[in-house]
Amino acid sequence: MPNKTLPNREDIAPEFKWHLEDIYPNDDLWEKDFKAVGGLIEKVESYKGKLGESAKTMLEAFRTQEDLNRIDEMVFTYARMRRDENNANPVYQALTDRSESLSARVQAAISFFIPEILSLPAETLEQFRKEEPGLELYRFALEEIYRQKPHTLSPAEEQIIARAEEVTQAPANIFTMLNNADLTFPPIKDEEGNEVEVTHGRYINFMESKDRRVRKDAFASMYSAYRKLINTVAATYNSSVKKDVFYARVRQYPSALEASLFNDNVPLEVYDNLIKTVRNNIDKMYRYVALRKKILELDELHMYDLYTPMVKEVKWEVPYPRAIEMVQKGLAPLGTAYIQTAAEGINSGWVDVYENKGKTSGAYSWGPYGVHPYVLLNYQDNLNNVFTLAHEMGHAMHSYYAYREQPYIYAHYKIFTAEVASTVNETLLIRHLLDTVSERDKKLYLLNHYLEQFRGTVFRQTMFAEFEKITHEKMEAGEALTPELLCQIYHRLNVDYYGPDMVVDDDIKYEWARIPHFYSAFYVYKYATGFSAATSLAGQILEQGDQAVTRYLDFLKKGGSDYSLNLLRAAGVDMTSPQPVQEGLDVFAKLLDEFEKHVNS
Repeated sequence: MPNKTLPNREDIAPEFKWHLEDIYPNDDLWEKDFKAVGGLIEKVESYKGKLGESAKTMLEAFRTQEDLNRIDEMVFTYARMRRDENNANPVYQALTDRSESLSARVQAAISFFIPEILSLPAETLEQFRKEEPGLELYRFALEEIYRQKPHTLSPAEEQIIARAEEVTQAPANIFTMLNNADLTFPPIKDEEGNEVEVTHGRYINFMESKDRRVRKDAFASMYSAYRKLINTVAATYNSSVKKDVFYARVRQYPSALEASLFNDNVPLEVYDNLIKTVRNNIDKMYRYVALRKKILELDELHMYDLYTPMVKEVKWEVPYPRAIEMVQKGLAPLGTAYIQTAAEGINSGWVDVYENKGKTSGAYSWGPYGVHPYVLLNYQDNLNNVFTLAHEMGHAMHSYYAYREQPYIYAHYKIFTAEVASTVNETLLIRHLLDTVSERDKKLYLLNHYLEQFRGTVFRQTMFAEFEKITHEKMEAGEALTPELLCQIYHRLNVDYYGPDMVVDDDIKYEWARIPHFYSAFYVYKYATGFSAATSLAGQILEQGDQAVTRYLDFLKKGGSDYSLNLLRAAGVDMTSPQPVQEGLDVFAKLLDEFEKHVNS
């Protein structure tokens, strides 16, 4: 990890940057497509009021809408990913703003489509399908449209909602700019006494430090910045929750949570069962906290002690090239073709590797249909980042297969299934490392990491999910989400989830203010359900071999061509039952047993 300030974008070597030129070789071609979208908007609008004229007209309208969405996606994705390289770059701030405005126009232009189809008699659609074989492709899409009928408004109302989209994006955009471009954290001194900059990308590195003073100072630095801006962030989050509640009420959903779940065709019980099952097994987290406190030999375990490895003597630095090798070996059970494709992608500009000034924090996989997927990292030389690489390549390979096998209309899978693909990769990698690492200390370190995966992905994300549920319910009940109330709710949840052996530091009450996912409401629960499903699928891949691999790759290739729960059921796991979550938590308990056994050996 660099000791001083972050490098500028131009100082990063080309081989560690993604090749967005694969989308548009230059900005002039982006401008050309930007203008083309305007022409397609007019073409789509020409079908308004005509969808019921003939089967041929409806097919043409479907295809024109797909062309419009596909090119708009490329325009938006390129602009946003360019901005993500350096959020302070005014050129791509402008392109992103323009593309967001354009996307809002696109949504407004196509807003008539679903209401108009819903206005047609079912017999008409059935007759159209018989007359025009090309419409058979859209059978599932039409089924999905009819599922939305109770929550679809008139064409005029849908157009108003679509035009409001640019405005309702404001809370997320404000938070992104505040968090990535404007917010700075007080410097601290590292283990050697050098003054270093605290950044989003380096924070976990500091939290993993063996030096408790470094951990405590980084923790204080991080939350001091949010404490100073807590009124601004609370107002921003408040606006985001109001947006969610507004959309739910306008579309006549019982709640914002149910509106979100409806999009995935996931019953409310899946969300509630997750929280209930984790709460019923919270004693396992308390056991883990007590074990961490004991092994670290601390009189008090604080929130800043949660990330440092319990195996103190192990320092496991993993440079990026070595990380690639580890991931490839870990994913070998998925087959030669999978590994070769992933390797070719990594070596041909899919991945943006290192942190630079202004770069969007965290990691993600994205990319427009018809090109190839991309991965944004802020790679640091540690094991966590190796798993981040595996995780994001899981998303990328899901996109690769879905884009290759599905037409545009079904190529985009739901987030519910996306988190399964990413976590299967992580699970296979950790299983591989546990099987192949012989040194006791490293095995303990890996067990520690796996336990942390459960803590961070199942317990912590479920806590986040419960925070979102509480805040939205309070808003729906007419309560004001003041900074004090938000901090109080979050602090209480930390007390509940970490138990009596944890000192829940006062500053942790500000942590909600730095979570980007809260601006995509009811997203995080899918990490926990995805982790549970992935634990089951990875076990099947390792135990059953080719048969399970075939089912799994078929799942990746199906993209969004069916409902998420159906796709997972075909792959081999039933998420309508709390059983996968319970099984995952049982694995967590077994890992605790194994960890204690090795510690005492």
